[in-house]
Formats: sequence, C-alpha cells, structure tokens
Amino acid sequence: MNKRSLSFEGIVEFVSVADAKGFSEAARRLNCSVSHVSRQVSRLEERLGTALFARSTRSVRLTESGQQYYLQCQELVSGLSQANEMVTGAQFDLQGTLRISMAGSFAEQFVAPALVEFAKLHPDLAVELDFSSRHVNFVEDGFDFAIRYGRLQDSGLVARKLANRNLMAVASPEYLLANGEPENPQALVKHSCLITNNDTWLFERNGKETPIKVSGRFRCNNANAMVEACKVGLGIGYMPKSSFLKAVEEGSLVPVLEPYWTKNITSWVVYQNRRFLPLKARLAIDHLLEHFKEWNE
Repeated sequence: MNKRSLSFEGIVEFVSVADAKGFSEAARRLNCSVSHVSRQVSRLEERLGTALFARSTRSVRLTESGQQYYLQCQELVSGLSQANEMVTGAQFDLQGTLRISMAGSFAEQFVAPALVEFAKLHPDLAVELDFSSRHVNFVEDGFDFAIRYGRLQDSGLVARKLANRNLMAVASPEYLLANGEPENPQALVKHSCLITNNDTWLFERNGKETPIKVSGRFRCNNANAMVEACKVGLGIGYMPKSSFLKAVEEGSLVPVLEPYWTKNITSWVVYQNRRFLPLKARLAIDHLLEHFKEWNE
C-alpha cells in the first residue's frame, strides 16, 4: 500500500459532514470555514476515485460507497480522538458538541440539571439537549447518548442503569367522588384513564404481573400536561412517582391502587454499541451515574 493511499487528509471533515448532514453544520462543529470542509472532502473523493456524497441545493446524503466508507471512518476518527486524549491529557479540556436525547419529567427535573453541572465543569464543551420521546438513530441523528425509561427493545444498544423508579396511580378527589375508587386494576376498564405512550398498564402484586388494557378520552406524552389533566378530574393517571409527588403533597391528587403499583422500572443511559465512545460522552455518562448512584424515587 503506497503512502498516498494512507493519507488521513479530509477524513475528519468527511465524518463531520456525514454526522451533521451538511457542510455548514460540519464547519460550525469543526470551527472552520465551509469552503475548507468542502475542499477537503472533494480532495478525499478525488483520491478515492468515487463520490462519497450526493449533493443537491437542499440536501447532502451519503452515496452507497460513502455509507460504507463512513462506517469504517467513524470508528477510525473516534479511536484517533481517544488516543489523542489519552496522550495529551485532554480529558480536562473537553471541546466540541455533546448531543443527548431525552424525554419526560424525570429528564427535565433531574437529568437536565445534572448535565448543566457537567457543562459548567467544561466551559469549552457545547451541550445540546433534545427533548423528544422518539427513538433516535445515533449515527444518522448525531446523538452521543440518550436517556430512556422502561424496558428496552433495541438489543444493539449499550444500556447502563441510571436509576430505579416506581410507578404511581392517582386521581383527583373530584374524580373519585363522582366515579368511585377502583378496588383493583381490573376495575380500570370502567374508568377514564389518561394515556401517555402506552394504553396497556402493568401492575404487580406478590411478584405477579398484571397487564391491563385501559382507555380514556385524553392522551398525551408530556408528563406535566398529564398531571394537570389529572388535577382537573379528566381521569386516572399512572406514571412514575416523581411526576405526581408535588400534587399528592398538595392534596390535589390522591393515590389509588397502591398495593398494585409496579416498582423498580429502570431509567437507562443508552448509546450505540461501538468500540470507541468519545471521551466527552464517557465522562458525561460517568458524571450522571455518579450523580444518581444514591437516588431514590
């Protein structure tokens, strides 16, 4: 293999464009000009003798060859970055952008403040938090890791336990006065239930799980809105305990079905199963795990 074929020139810019889905955003992340990024990628394509991107006036996407090349180069760039960090001791001078996907009141009330602390410790690091319940593609969407809750479906991801959480069922005193209190989970079929992402609620007692299909006229994937719907009497809600604690303490909501609540549902830090995890992501994850090691719902 000749020296020319071993050139690394343009590879960092290529990976950045693929991650950012555009030359302008890649230039912003690399803190350089768009023309520099474009020039480096064009030279790389010339050396390889193939187009890595299909360009139009509105979008940039990887070609088939570009996608294959990207999968190899992404690990190469991550590994090189990690090696540089180990040699130079740059772990105390994090730079670049850390992107995290999360959703729910737990993330808003507890995880986000912990990441604000992390950002304060590393003034040269940009931190972007995206609050969305959608399941992200870490490669295509450019996220370093995500915070997820409950049972995970994607076995291709690495999952690390962040905190165990308990569920709680509640209703307003007005709703219970008008409709009565359910004596067991099966009675919920006769009640109006407030649905978040799932209309099958899981209860447990004496180690036995009981799934109940519920229905109602209000559905929402925002915990704060769900709490308000409960408080005005639209129905019974069933979410993590931390979402309802303040309203219960104030007396605007009343716990129901307590012997059947599901316990120890886990919140996770999840990320792509890759050989090299960027140092900024590894340190942020370590910060979160340390922050929540003694956490109780």
